[in-house]
Amino acid sequence: MLGMFQSLGLGGQWRLPGNTSVDFLNLDHWVTMAKRLDEAGIDFLFFADDYAYPILNGAVIDTAIEKAIQFPRADPLVILSALALATTNLGLVATSSTTIERPQSLARRFATLDHLTQGRFGWNVVTGAGQNSSAKLFGDTMLPHAERYAIAEDHLNLSLKLWEGSWQDDALQVDRVNGVYADASKVHEIEHNGPYFSAHGMLTVPPSPQRTPLLFQAGTSSTGRELAATYAEAVFLASEPELVKAQIADVRARAAAHGRGPDAIKFLVAGSFIVAETEAEAHALRDTMVGFGTLETAAAAYAFFTGLDLLSMDLDKPLATVKTEQGRTNVERFSGENGAPAPTVREILEEFRSNGVMGRPFIGTPEQAVDQAQLLIEQTGADGFLVQPDPTGTHDDFIDMVVPVLRERGLMNTDHAGSTLRERLFGVGHRRLPAEHPGAAFRVPSGPSVDS
Repeated sequence: MLGMFQSLGLGGQWRLPGNTSVDFLNLDHWVTMAKRLDEAGIDFLFFADDYAYPILNGAVIDTAIEKAIQFPRADPLVILSALALATTNLGLVATSSTTIERPQSLARRFATLDHLTQGRFGWNVVTGAGQNSSAKLFGDTMLPHAERYAIAEDHLNLSLKLWEGSWQDDALQVDRVNGVYADASKVHEIEHNGPYFSAHGMLTVPPSPQRTPLLFQAGTSSTGRELAATYAEAVFLASEPELVKAQIADVRARAAAHGRGPDAIKFLVAGSFIVAETEAEAHALRDTMVGFGTLETAAAAYAFFTGLDLLSMDLDKPLATVKTEQGRTNVERFSGENGAPAPTVREILEEFRSNGVMGRPFIGTPEQAVDQAQLLIEQTGADGFLVQPDPTGTHDDFIDMVVPVLRERGLMNTDHAGSTLRERLFGVGHRRLPAEHPGAAFRVPSGPSVDS
């Protein structure tokens, strides 16, 4: 299973000659990319997104603006309709925060996108990255980590009620002869009185091909894994193989405790492929890429994800604190859990300078890179990769050099029967949420109208 990772902003290697991410506000750039991915048989294009930027002590980090660290960003939702029109099978996944977006407006917007993509839309559910700066931007107080996940659960339940419970399956009539668009007795107002959101009303968008978009989730803190186990259909992970394996096992066990099947969730690992005709050329390219980073740029990136100022700590000791109400994934990643020694701050900075949040890349000839990727799948039990952009900012190297090797080895899905993104991941006939998913409980059974 292959998804391609992007954001509507500058890529990390924008300084490389030939890198095209500087064209991120040019629609043709994205249409061309989406068409190539569609023709190559890639499963989906995934857009990360947030409103945030790196700050410390309430002030913007100048290095972040000067070096383009998690900055700038534009809104990927705006371009999805154009990408849907330009493609036939490619799934389109967008990130949206449950902390910032209201469920009623998000449910309507995403139901519309599921129609316009003909059922190829997915939602990456996040509580939001860079909480300190996004809260400041919106004039809010930054919420505690646990409360953000409680809000996310309430948000999801209301969204699911609107998608699954507003329209019965046979409510839509479009009967021109009798002048009946929809059977009013089969279109319902939903009730929701949650701890954070309330609603009494209906979703006015008719049921889309998937009803509920395919649900992605990417947080790997303990609360993030619990949310994923309850609601997610695909989970994005990024770390060393041993930790990824443990995270997958943990989420699967939690999902089973919620009555979900062993194959209810697909797991995708961040995959950075740096390939060239020779191994030496690939490593030379990698050295050039790493050379653009400094400890200051690494610290700015780490501050964005965690709110912690590594440069204020002793570089030769472990983290001075692991307490943060911002993102915890990249704190727990370096906390030395499970008996492993905690890295020093300098080692954390070097890891972020070299690999960022996405883990070590696969480097070498295409065959060598696929060898490494195949080994990681075997070690972790993951289902595929969320592939990071090439050094060019596109995925052209991956398509031209890696995809042929994957096809030769039978490692790439070529059976694209079924029209929706959920069918792409789970097989023909799986257009809607399965019965064991919590969202299925909000459905109103179809049947005769009250007037018949």
